Amino acid sequence: MSEPTAPSPGAGTRSPLAHAPVHVSGQDARRVAFAAFVGTALEWYDYFLFGTAAALVFNRLYFSTLDPAAATLAAFATFGVGFVARPVGAVVFGAVGDRIGRRPALLITVVMIGVATGLIGLLPDFAAIGVAAPALLVLLRLAQGVAVGGEWGGAVTLAVEHAPPDQRGRYAALPQLGSPVGTLMSSGAFARVRDEVTVD
Repeated sequence: MSEPTAPSPGAGTRSPLAHAPVHVSGQDARRVAFAAFVGTALEWYDYFLFGTAAALVFNRLYFSTLDPAAATLAAFATFGVGFVARPVGAVVFGAVGDRIGRRPALLITVVMIGVATGLIGLLPDFAAIGVAAPALLVLLRLAQGVAVGGEWGGAVTLAVEHAPPDQRGRYAALPQLGSPVGTLMSSGAFARVRDEVTVD
């Protein structure tokens, strides 16, 4: 009876970077990391744009029947809904990224939050459509949260999968910079609108 042969090293196991390309040039790796950074910045720009609007105008537009304190709390509650939805987006788009690829998943999330943000900008207020206005606002905020939750982990994973083996930490850090950049962009956008309204 022959002795069983020992399995070769790594047999039956799967690398966490199994989807990573075998050969990626430094230029391509930098391009992918920069795209992940831009996607993250755009996602968080839209995400935090809602937060600034919730603090400044949503209480008057969508919760005008409440007293000022309750209206402000309700507006901030719609902002918080996005954080509840983020883990859902991470699970959903993590699976999407595994099945169809990180790049398509990243593109879907960027388009998804862009559409949701655009629809929020076009959403009629409470005076126009009644209780449907805050209800639609919450639904669109949920869509924003799902998109950000899916994009955040996917962008980092995409950058790491394409990074040189000895620079994965550096490449993974680049998408993280998108969040503060998005915050500054959203604050700047509202500051610009405020200045224009003041001038008018």
